[in-house]
Amino acid sequence: MSHTAQTTLSNTIRTVLNRARTDHESTLDDDTVDDLVTEAERSLYEGADDDEIYEGILHVLTARIERYPEYKQVAANVFRQQYYREVIGEDLEGFDLDRAYRDTFRENIARGVDLGLLDDRMGDLFDLEELASYLEPERDEHFEYMALDTLYQRYFLKTADGERLELPQAMWMRVAMGLALEEDDPQARTKEFYDVLSRLEFTPSSPTLFHSGTAHAQLSSCYLTTIPDDLEGIFDAYQSHAQLSKWSGGLGNDWTNVRASGSLISSTGVESTGTVPFLRISNDVTAAINRSGKRRGAACGYLECWHLDFPSFIDLKRNTGDERRRTPDMNTAAWIPDLFMKRVREGGEWTLFSPDEVPELHETYGAAFAETYREYEQLADEGELRQYERVDAQDLWRKTLTRLFETGHPWVTFKDPCNVRSPQDHEGVVHSSNLCTEITLNTSQDEHAVCNLGSVNLETHIDDGRLEREYLADTIETAMRMLDNVIDLCFYPTEEAAASNERHRPIGLGVLGFHEALMATDTPMASEDALERANRWQEFVSYHALLNSSRLAKERGAYPSYEGSKWDRGLLPQDTVDVLEEERGLEIPTDREETLDWYVVREHIEEHGMRNSNTMAIAPTATISTINGTTPSIEPQYSNLYVKSNMSGDFTVINDRLVEDLRERDRWDDEMVDRIKFHDGSIQEIDAIPDDVQELYRSAFEIDPRHQLHLTAVRQTWIDQSISHNVFFPSTDGSLLDDIYQTAWELGLKTTYYLRTLGASQIEKSTLDLDEYGKTQHRSSEDEVETDDAVKTDGGDDSELCRVEDPTCDACQ
Repeated sequence: MSHTAQTTLSNTIRTVLNRARTDHESTLDDDTVDDLVTEAERSLYEGADDDEIYEGILHVLTARIERYPEYKQVAANVFRQQYYREVIGEDLEGFDLDRAYRDTFRENIARGVDLGLLDDRMGDLFDLEELASYLEPERDEHFEYMALDTLYQRYFLKTADGERLELPQAMWMRVAMGLALEEDDPQARTKEFYDVLSRLEFTPSSPTLFHSGTAHAQLSSCYLTTIPDDLEGIFDAYQSHAQLSKWSGGLGNDWTNVRASGSLISSTGVESTGTVPFLRISNDVTAAINRSGKRRGAACGYLECWHLDFPSFIDLKRNTGDERRRTPDMNTAAWIPDLFMKRVREGGEWTLFSPDEVPELHETYGAAFAETYREYEQLADEGELRQYERVDAQDLWRKTLTRLFETGHPWVTFKDPCNVRSPQDHEGVVHSSNLCTEITLNTSQDEHAVCNLGSVNLETHIDDGRLEREYLADTIETAMRMLDNVIDLCFYPTEEAAASNERHRPIGLGVLGFHEALMATDTPMASEDALERANRWQEFVSYHALLNSSRLAKERGAYPSYEGSKWDRGLLPQDTVDVLEEERGLEIPTDREETLDWYVVREHIEEHGMRNSNTMAIAPTATISTINGTTPSIEPQYSNLYVKSNMSGDFTVINDRLVEDLRERDRWDDEMVDRIKFHDGSIQEIDAIPDDVQELYRSAFEIDPRHQLHLTAVRQTWIDQSISHNVFFPSTDGSLLDDIYQTAWELGLKTTYYLRTLGASQIEKSTLDLDEYGKTQHRSSEDEVETDDAVKTDGGDDSELCRVEDPTCDACQ
């Protein structure tokens, strides 16, 4: 490279870095800038264009994040420079940038309408000049580098040839406008919605972010369907499956109706091939669909464990055997009634049937199911049924858990808690959950259940170590209105979905940033205090979610199928735990004490009804938690230092709070970073770190999985749908695995999600004290560092199987 070219390149890099120094002078002093310029130059060549120069700079900045977390924000500053230039068309600063930012918003809304990308009302209904003035470009600084890159790769509106039309605040405003289109005062509501969104107080699910305000506003997250037992109905289901996936919906498909292998087909006189071949077709439909160009199709097949094909069903995700009897691109879940769990505990037998001979089992639950099931067993003994098989219940349970450990599937979900506690028990049966196991809605051949999701960020509502309750209440009020609006604004890919959503109007308000909020309040997740916070915080969210749904009913009318619901009968979610306990005949050992003035909610519902049949569900929030820069959902942080891999790339994730605490104690240096890396992000064996800090920053595999189940159980008390709960299991002992899932059932959980496991090399490094189990996993500092090749992966990412470094699922959020 010539001296002149090198000087020009150096000056360009230095200019970019100096502009990124705002609020980071201590990080980017002059000497550091010199070092970064030198490093960046090494990766570039004479004639490198501006984009390549930016990429070179970002590479050297992100390489430093593990030692200096501040570089996440410095990298974000550089990324914004590059992106502003891309969208605006020139490199601006200060007042000129502010003016161009607002002008670009107005111009690109109009352009999006002209190109047919946006709803025509986006240009006609609003005062774009006023909304442009209302933008707060400085809120772009809320985004870390990983969040901006994720938004860039997947969320910003772009033309057919890939030109991006949105700056970050323009995206929030476009989403807000789209959700306010049918409000009485769209302009005022847009401002209200924009503030909640852009301050990262509440974030809708990815389909809403993708499509709000667009010409095809498919805003819903999840669809649940029931597959009928006839060939025409099965292939109609495939068509619906494809349409729902096309528009970003994640699917939960109930296959229990379909007759088992070997059952007689009366019209042809031949024997059925059973569910597995049809599930394979479903798998291929799933793999073929690219959801709105954003994500691959994603679906989960559910089967009740009394189905004769269930032993084959639990093998669908194995890597061995006939490929035609495997579903590598589709998830699976076991739908388990209480009676089966009781038989497992009793050491009893379990009878497998073909649903064409026992049709009532699919449509009953609880005590009625148990009675009907025993009657069919009696008929089998009397020779009245053509097909059945007796198996040892414990053996089938063990095989199910073995497959779960080996492949991550089938997920373990519980039929009776989902149904007994359902507010819509007067409308039919919940036959399955959804792709991420947090939705529990009724389905039939005529109704595809739909749910619209969004999550409140608990972290942004923590101030000075405490939850700001009035602030959170205001956020929930706005969030519930936005989610209710989704129902009326949504483009429904199937008639069955439209009919169902308009009739029942379910939504799913969730939370994210729970562990981050705990850390902000100095509360270790593995503590009793965490249980209390989980309980009381979720009670508060529930109180205001229900109250505001009822307020919307007063304003807009109750949902059409309200009459006869549990709401109509005076039963709130916390009341239904007692109903489940009575139905099950066993104690549900969870705290149901009310600490708020619930009579206010009860009286309001009695007078005005509910706007939504269901109001709450806690989704995984894998992607929107990245956008928010916080921990996903109610999950523990995965690790204090790891590499997150998703469709947008690989990113270093480091626990900023830990770094801050260690700096205050003068214990953060290169040696500490290397020790944390040696222990795979764990700090439990580092003697230089105080015990209280070690306890506060335990990560996912260092917290007893049963304690995590208790955290979910106290939340579940207050929630009318379910919770996507990943089980982090740092062992290989089958008896421990059995104990965990038995505990989940005992606590009355409705569903569980992925089983996250560690390979042998990682288990040796785990520091979870399992004294209660009689085992302690420990890794001494002398142990050899092993690779992650043996680590099990267990599905769920939209682009590929999840890596252990990034155990997340983007399907719902």
